[in-house]
Amino acid sequence: MQNSDVITKLALDPTLYVETMLNVTPEDWQKDVLESLLTYDKISIKSGHGTGKTALLSWIILWWLSCRLPCKIAVTANTSNQLSDILWSEIGKWHRNLPQGFKDLFEFKSDKINLVGVKDSFCVARTARREQPEALQGFHSPNMLFIADEASGIDDLIFQVAEGSLSTPNAKVLLTGNPTRSSGYFFDTFHTMSHRWKNFTVSCHDSQQVNQGFIEDMKTKYGEDSNVYRIRVLGEFPDNSEDSIIPLHLISESITRDIEPSTDDVVWGLDVARFGNDKTALAKRQGNTLLEKVKTWQGKDLMETVGLVVTEYEALPYSKRPTEILVDSIGIGAGVADRLQELVDCQVTPVNVAELPGLQEKYLRLRDELWFLAREWFESRDVKIPEDESLIAELVTPRYSFMSNGKIKVESKEQMKKRGHQSPDLADAFCLTFGSKGAFANVNRNYKWNKPIERDYKWIV
Repeated sequence: MQNSDVITKLALDPTLYVETMLNVTPEDWQKDVLESLLTYDKISIKSGHGTGKTALLSWIILWWLSCRLPCKIAVTANTSNQLSDILWSEIGKWHRNLPQGFKDLFEFKSDKINLVGVKDSFCVARTARREQPEALQGFHSPNMLFIADEASGIDDLIFQVAEGSLSTPNAKVLLTGNPTRSSGYFFDTFHTMSHRWKNFTVSCHDSQQVNQGFIEDMKTKYGEDSNVYRIRVLGEFPDNSEDSIIPLHLISESITRDIEPSTDDVVWGLDVARFGNDKTALAKRQGNTLLEKVKTWQGKDLMETVGLVVTEYEALPYSKRPTEILVDSIGIGAGVADRLQELVDCQVTPVNVAELPGLQEKYLRLRDELWFLAREWFESRDVKIPEDESLIAELVTPRYSFMSNGKIKVESKEQMKKRGHQSPDLADAFCLTFGSKGAFANVNRNYKWNKPIERDYKWIV
């Protein structure tokens, strides 16, 4: 068989290409997607975590470049890390499986894969940023493929600007991602625009690549009725009826987001454990960045807790030390705050989260207000936190309700424990970092919230 006949046959059978050229057997759902590329121009895939969608995208990119001449592929994602460290690395892994003759067709660069000897044929990676929404614009080819990875996290403006390119005759569009939010362009491809798209939903139960232990961990930590389980395991969009304070998609986006680090003062929040299985937690935030995973200790008395915090403080150079440490002063926290003030060279502020909030007409207690300040911080979408599963679990778990007087009340630790969840000590420590007037003023200035809010901060000691 001539080489041209081989290429023609592979072009009409992407599954055959994957099995013979890459030496791998796709799972059933992956075969369904590969076959749909021959029939449909618009394909959207929502999936659980770790089901093999990155591998699938890599196979499709190599198949398209190998079997269509000339051709172009434009790939975008919400972060450069998703493209360079994850997708590009995966493509390189499967490229090494190709027979030498096919392998020699590709020239890899940091953000581009050229087809050697073929003019104007390539795959290019462009990060989708709201301030530069032209990620998918300006591409034209008889064989054009647009790919948006982690599409749920891509700003709608990117898709609005790219609508013209995405509608190019004969172009194909492929969207993939975890369905982290129930709004936006990706969500609409499964709802208001579903008649124009071939849709796939891939649960972790549909893939043999997902460890059963991961599914059980998600079930134990969050519950089968939680939005986290819906998104990460079932590959379903979150249920808007759930009254959680901070949506998972805001937290997930903050982990992978590329931002300019803030130069604001560093503030620490310290939630002191009072009894039982609760943990003492220390969160360190500098403006738009949670600097590291929240530190925790268990079974420590007042003086041991003070010693641990002082050690953290003195281990840092002066430029990285906090200007303020905000301590939950209920119980032994008051004693911790008093002793810390004697030992560290910064402001130590006892915060009684059971007292009245600044916005007394809106919130029942200060704790309720701090949680919603944390939510506003995430909503600014110019913030970043480290990947900390324990913190994420606690941030998405508490619910809120409205009292008969219209005020907002965040679920108490006791109520959460009755639902089978642990005390959100890490999350409370993070929320405490919003408890100072100075820190709140900095957040207002840097993140351009709707408008500054006048507050009464008499609760600060």
